Amino acid sequence: MNSKSAYSIFPDDDALIPRFREAGDVTLDLLHRDGRVEDRWIGLHPREFSLLWRLAQEPGKRLSRRRLLADVWRITFEPETNSVAVHVARIRAKLQPFGLSRIIVTHPDGGYFLDPPRAPSSYRFAPHADV
Repeated sequence: MNSKSAYSIFPDDDALIPRFREAGDVTLDLLHRDGRVEDRWIGLHPREFSLLWRLAQEPGKRLSRRRLLADVWRITFEPETNSVAVHVARIRAKLQPFGLSRIIVTHPDGGYFLDPPRAPSSYRFAPHADV
């Protein structure tokens, strides 16, 4: 029998990854690996989810293309592709029906940051058809 206690096997609550992360009106769900606005799922692909999750980890902080490639793609070199820009464009397109495409901002010095509204958007209170 192992003498380790549950406290030594599992880290403190602060070290655990949360299941949910807020990105403005978008709730990201790590279990489903998707985001939703109210009760409507967005339909993020795995890399799109990871990118939005990473931006939501530090809202308002500019993350360079290199940092995003390292954190989301797990590569330490800069490929000659525009993968980050393409994925950001896809996420923005999926957020457009909710009026939330502007929460991901392209920084003038390069990179991106999450700029969620300070208060819930009007979408939260607007009636919408079930999908």
